[in-house]
Amino acid sequence: MLFTECYQDTCSAVALAARRGESRQLQRLLRKGHSVDVKDNRGWCALHEAAAEGHAQCVRLLLKTSDSCEDYVNSLTHSSETPLYFAAKNGHLRAARHLIRAGADLNKMSDDRTSPLCAAVDSGHKEVVELLVSEGAEVNGTYYISGWSCLHQAVYKGHTEIVKFLVNVCSLEVVDDYGITPLFVAAQYGHHQCLEILVNAGANVNCQVNDMATPLLIAAQEGHLSCVELLLANKADPNLYCNEEQWQLPIHAAAQFSRVSILERLIPVTNRECDRGWGQVSPVYLAVVSGQAESLRPLLRAGYSPDAQSCKEFGYGCPLDMVLGSNFWNAGSDIHQSREITKMLLVAGARISLDTYIMTLHGNVPEHLSLFLEYSGLPKGKQLEAVVQAALSKVAHASFWLPLLLKAGLDPLLLLEQKMLEEAESTVLNFLLEFINWKTLPSTLLHILSQRKAQNTWTPHKHFEAVPDLTHLCRLAVRATVGCDALSKLSFVRQLPVPTLLQDYLQFNDISSAYTFTASANQESAN
Repeated sequence: MLFTECYQDTCSAVALAARRGESRQLQRLLRKGHSVDVKDNRGWCALHEAAAEGHAQCVRLLLKTSDSCEDYVNSLTHSSETPLYFAAKNGHLRAARHLIRAGADLNKMSDDRTSPLCAAVDSGHKEVVELLVSEGAEVNGTYYISGWSCLHQAVYKGHTEIVKFLVNVCSLEVVDDYGITPLFVAAQYGHHQCLEILVNAGANVNCQVNDMATPLLIAAQEGHLSCVELLLANKADPNLYCNEEQWQLPIHAAAQFSRVSILERLIPVTNRECDRGWGQVSPVYLAVVSGQAESLRPLLRAGYSPDAQSCKEFGYGCPLDMVLGSNFWNAGSDIHQSREITKMLLVAGARISLDTYIMTLHGNVPEHLSLFLEYSGLPKGKQLEAVVQAALSKVAHASFWLPLLLKAGLDPLLLLEQKMLEEAESTVLNFLLEFINWKTLPSTLLHILSQRKAQNTWTPHKHFEAVPDLTHLCRLAVRATVGCDALSKLSFVRQLPVPTLLQDYLQFNDISSAYTFTASANQESAN
């Protein structure tokens, strides 16, 4: 049996008549001396029943019969609700008037800290709200578990007519336990009309809650464009910091939650110090960390830097590093979004650091090395030397990075190191040898190959036993003349006065098509 249920066998005859609104039956029972204050299993007496159902005549009869009217009118249920609470909650104006005249406590709160006024507000009964206020109900008290006022609740429920009435009698800046004002509630839940009423009444549009969030921030976060526009039109400050670290602004919330229309509205009014300023955090980071390509696009289009600033808050040196970071992938960002974000950053001119290049050699984010090479090419000078050394230290991943680096124009001779020939998987080693004159290797390297063949750790192709054919030697000679980098560029090769078939041959496309490094194999080596 649920304690909150009401069963007829626990309800007195008087209470049952009051519940049904049978005033004549109630009069007969009262004349016979039946008690008016017998309670059921919820602690309800007859007056609670009559008030809850709005039977004003029954309320009047019960109050008239009671020996102690003031005590009776404030009878409490097991949850501390009064008859006035039920009348207010259910919008019974006449019943409420009778109870108030009999001395009902206007501000008595139930166990869940709800007063009659709050109950009327919550249910949207404007006339009852006006009656209670006119009779002296406390309008600025804090109720509910979180300490909301009746104005908070009216705004939360979107009862605009009640809000219009309450702004004339309530404090507009009353706060709950978290420092939240009614205006903040309106912005949070997107109640534009309520927000407009509060703004016009003079409520502070730049109020900040305990964690420093502003109405503009919460409206941006929740995607309420009309509220954002209303706040901005009424001098809400888009450059008011919304956290203790002094970097978060409404634009960051819009970027993080992909509120694109709001983001476009905030970009022109937000101070650009956040873009690259020391100690700040560019909104580009928020778009990237949440995997929101749609948020990143308008930021870059408006001139926000794809490199941003070094970000201690997230622990990354630049947005590209964030895309490659494990936290980004743990957040559930999909490969398509990651690729799109990386591409957008590169097109916008993002600088690829040496560490970023090296990070991609693992193949943990397999899409990105090819993108880096496509949009930025190989690094130059000492950076290239460092990338080569890093690659050689990750020979186990060579099935992933070797085809990409050679296609991008890396000189394969740079990889002819002892470690590469000793540790490379058989197919990878064969692939590398196809790009050189395998008969002119130094004796030390030929000795390594001979040992591996004897140990059955390398299975060479049969043509490696012979001298390379003349066509292969010719393309090696062309490559030595023009350089690997130039030969890797299709635009350069297409200008050469040779047939298309030979152009493809000069780019070693026959070798690339003859070897297949599957995604699964790459991933295994990456792991």
